[in-house]
Amino acid sequence: MAGPRRPREPKHPLDCHERALRLLTVRPRSRRELQVRLLQAGFEAEEVSGELERLEAVGLVDDERFAREFTEHQQGVRRAGRRAVASGLAAKGIDRATVERALDEAPGDDGDRADELARGRAGRLRGVPPEKAYARLVSFLVRRGHDPETARRAARAALELGAAEG
Repeated sequence: MAGPRRPREPKHPLDCHERALRLLTVRPRSRRELQVRLLQAGFEAEEVSGELERLEAVGLVDDERFAREFTEHQQGVRRAGRRAVASGLAAKGIDRATVERALDEAPGDDGDRADELARGRAGRLRGVPPEKAYARLVSFLVRRGHDPETARRAARAALELGAAEG
C-alpha cells in the first residue's frame, strides 16, 4: 500500500504570476477558478490573493465580464436555458447578483432558444415513435437547463404534435 501522494515537482517551476497567465491563455476564468487552480498548484494563499488582486487591477480577471461571456456562449452556441447557465456560473464561483445581471442582460428569450434547439434535435428522432421522441426531446431540453413547461411546449412544436399528444 502506497503512502500519501506528494505533489509532483515540475521540471521548470513557474511562479504564481506565470501560472495564472498560462491558465488565462487557455480560456477566460473566474477569480474563484483561478484561485482554486493556483492553490492546487501549491502556491501560498497570501501569494495567490495578491496575484488575483494584481490581475483584477489590470483587467485580466473580471467576474462581470466572465459571466457575460459565459452566458453569451452557453445561450448562443449551446442554446442552454437560464437554469443551466446560472448553475454553471455558480459552479465557477460567480456570486448570485452577478449571475442575475448577466442573465438579465443576455439577448434573446429562453423559449426561442428552446424552440431552436428542439427543431435542431427533432431531425435525429425520425423513425422513433412519437411518444418516445417527445419524451427524449423534453428530457434533452430539461438537461440543457430549460424549465419543464418550456421544454414540453418546444418539443410538441418541433415534433409537430398537437397539444393533446405528448
